[in-house]
Amino acid sequence: MKNPFCYYEFLEEITEEVSTEIETLGPCKIPNPMSLSPGCFVDDTTKITLRLNVDYLKAQLTQEKSVISLEVAGPRPYIYFDPSKLKVGIVTCGGLCPGINDVIRSLVMTLYYSYGVDKILGFKYGLQGFIPRYGHEVIELSPEKVKDIHSMGGTFLGTSRGHQSVEEIVDTLERLNINLLFMIGGDGTFRAANKIKEEIDRRGVKIGIVCVPKTIDNDIWLVSKTFGFNTAVEMACYAIRCAHTEAIGVPNGIGLVKLMGRHSGFIAAAATLATREVNFCLIPEMDFDLEGPQGLLCKLEKRLLARKHAVIVVAEGAGQKYVQKDPPEYDASGNLKLGDIGKFLKEKIEEYFKQKGLPVVIRYIDPSYIIRSVPANAEDRIFCGFLAQYAVHAGMAGKTGLMISYLNDQFVHVPIKEAVKKRKQVNLYGRFWLSVLESTGQGTLKNS
Repeated sequence: MKNPFCYYEFLEEITEEVSTEIETLGPCKIPNPMSLSPGCFVDDTTKITLRLNVDYLKAQLTQEKSVISLEVAGPRPYIYFDPSKLKVGIVTCGGLCPGINDVIRSLVMTLYYSYGVDKILGFKYGLQGFIPRYGHEVIELSPEKVKDIHSMGGTFLGTSRGHQSVEEIVDTLERLNINLLFMIGGDGTFRAANKIKEEIDRRGVKIGIVCVPKTIDNDIWLVSKTFGFNTAVEMACYAIRCAHTEAIGVPNGIGLVKLMGRHSGFIAAAATLATREVNFCLIPEMDFDLEGPQGLLCKLEKRLLARKHAVIVVAEGAGQKYVQKDPPEYDASGNLKLGDIGKFLKEKIEEYFKQKGLPVVIRYIDPSYIIRSVPANAEDRIFCGFLAQYAVHAGMAGKTGLMISYLNDQFVHVPIKEAVKKRKQVNLYGRFWLSVLESTGQGTLKNS
């Protein structure tokens, strides 16, 4: 039976060469203080294969070549840090996502109750919290302080975007005698974490960096699923159902829903599969035409003539060739500013049917900030707890420069430097997207 945290596999078979070696700060000589039976501890030699293809595995074994494998996450029998002397930092970066507070809470609870670490600092407003000129306070975290934060959306610590001085960040870590830093964030956070680790290595200090992958778009490479994604899909389904209700309530009603997904359309695609009420799903990975016999507008017209209503779901990064500014603009973190594809489609649809003399009613819904700001649902809360606990186990064992990943039905350690090499996207030839096409019946929406 597959693990309940992965109902569908978002990561296609990996063919790239991946370095899976996890760095450590030094040998682990301190017995783990957790009261567990010996069979509950995990040894560093316990690994799973990265690639699942049987032919690949047979070929490697036949040729006596090594198989790319990943360390399984979990508590080690011996740890590197002395809990009584350890000082820990926690920071959250980037956009909001359901479940951040659950991760913060679980980090603190596991550090305090499982390992006896009572010196835990929370840095306010992302990486700005390390830079003295911003004047953000550093919060002492304890079980009492975080016991209720999982019931709230957003992040208890606050967040920010934009680049900060790596040298100043490490200066602060050294000044506050922090030996272990947990960073909760996505692709941009991981790139920053990699640079922070490089500066730590350059200085020759013993500070561990452990990351927990956070992105509502589910687009981090070498991770099957990120926390908050299930909650986002659930909220997206609610918006789609509302759009469908509006659409069927009037003649030629069109429900148009814009969802989050800058570069990857996982939320839009998964919500489409979950509701089964979507007729057109547009994601960043796919190109589509507006005009022509196979274009969106003509297909939409046929749908209305046949059924008198339609529902369109579009990810925010879809169709950027139609709306991208020239020259392009970027935000504080260096991310490309997207054109508003939702507003563009609404105007184009209205214009098209006005010329056709066919009255339509468009209900446009953009629930983006509602979706990312809500508390996590039950499944994501459980998932967040596991991620945080495994992050603490890795950090206490002196492991550094890694993220906790859920991959191939296992929680594993993945080097940060590998995770930032590329972005995970929907495979237009994979089973997942083909299921979307089967559900919507939209076709390619291309004339050639």
